[in-house]
Amino acid sequence: MTTNFPSARPDLQEIPARSQADAASVSRKPEGHRILAAAPHSTWLSFLTAVLWRSALLIFLFSGTASATNLKPETLKAWEEYVMAANAQMQERLSPDHPFLLSDQDPGRAVTLRSGKILASPADPHIPKRVPAGLIHDWNGEAFIPNATMHDVLPVVRDYGFYKKVYQPVVVDSRAIATSKSEDQFSMLLMNKSLISKTALDSDFRSSFFRVNEQRWYSVSESTRIQEIAGYGTDGQHTLPEDEGTGLIWRTYSITRFEERDGGVYIEVEAIVLSRDIPISLGWIAAPIVRRVSRESLITSLRQTRDAVCSSAKLGETAAPHLVGASSKTILK
Repeated sequence: MTTNFPSARPDLQEIPARSQADAASVSRKPEGHRILAAAPHSTWLSFLTAVLWRSALLIFLFSGTASATNLKPETLKAWEEYVMAANAQMQERLSPDHPFLLSDQDPGRAVTLRSGKILASPADPHIPKRVPAGLIHDWNGEAFIPNATMHDVLPVVRDYGFYKKVYQPVVVDSRAIATSKSEDQFSMLLMNKSLISKTALDSDFRSSFFRVNEQRWYSVSESTRIQEIAGYGTDGQHTLPEDEGTGLIWRTYSITRFEERDGGVYIEVEAIVLSRDIPISLGWIAAPIVRRVSRESLITSLRQTRDAVCSSAKLGETAAPHLVGASSKTILK
């Protein structure tokens, strides 16, 4: 089963990536467990790949449930159904009689974004959503980059080799595997250095962009391979098979919308992550922590993106001072 998005493929030659794939890189093709709703599209990981990494890691360390487990078929089935529903909602947003952005439904929301505030909220009151032997985390994040155009934003978010500098400390390493006009493949090594943990995630992703019209674009992304590295940085470091391990992150999927108007670019991302479940008895303690850390992580990631675009496009001199934080002076060193 496939989901066909009614939009045009963009001509990315007009908006080139700032870094290209290493010609010697060899793509590691994922085996099995393709997200049905995404085929045959190649997909693009939004700049919020690890938005829930800290929250998931915190919960599993806190609850003491970080023992080894496997991704179960019923968990994967529930994930695929959830992603298909998210894609259906995206199709609705492409219809002329539906709002493209969340801020289109509330003019006051757009005013808040233009003032420099970044918004983040769960897609549903019951997030994280409990599924068989798993949890689905689904969060929306919104930001506005003043004085920017699509030609400023898209090259930055396609510069995968630059992710390791922009999205510190979650992204330890990143590189492009293959790029084309509308299809990218890249890899990242994810780890939370702020917590005492010896587990990292070695991951591959697919990406694609679609142009709705001159002002509106959107992208769809998915992880194609996620493998845990146990004992990372130690003599006993070893990579586990796919779908085995602590289950901090089993799958990621995201839909990001871009709209150029009001003297800048609005960015709205829906970041969806599948993780292992936690005991129901700990839910009342874990849920508030998950939400707080997820919100903070999403806001941080969007702020890092905005700073990177402003710095790359040299927009800092014209943007309001409070929109280009101190991080924009350090992440680009």
